Amino acid sequence: MADNDWKKRLGVVYSTDPDFRYEEDKEDEPETLAPASQKLVVSLDRRNRGGKQVTLVKGFVGKAEDLEELGRTLKIKCGVGGSAKDGEITIQGDFRDKVTDLLSRMGYKAKRGN
Repeated sequence: MADNDWKKRLGVVYSTDPDFRYEEDKEDEPETLAPASQKLVVSLDRRNRGGKQVTLVKGFVGKAEDLEELGRTLKIKCGVGGSAKDGEITIQGDFRDKVTDLLSRMGYKAKRGN
């Protein structure tokens, strides 16, 4: 992005100081916990999905890249699509037992929610 992206600076008062540099507040991502200390809940969800079932994996604590990598691994092992964002992994279809088993074999503390 450009150095002078004005949309990021909405609500900032103009400065006449020629040496002024606007610095953004960056949110710190939590460090990824070891698999043995992660407590994941695998559940089934049908809300706002047009009646389709999806398997949700909630409770992941860590960086977004690590969440994406775990989601990619689960999608490949199940042979279906899905997504990984906002701290949860979505797998298309009802794969609760398979995902719980895969996560347990990977060293995570996973339990079946519903």
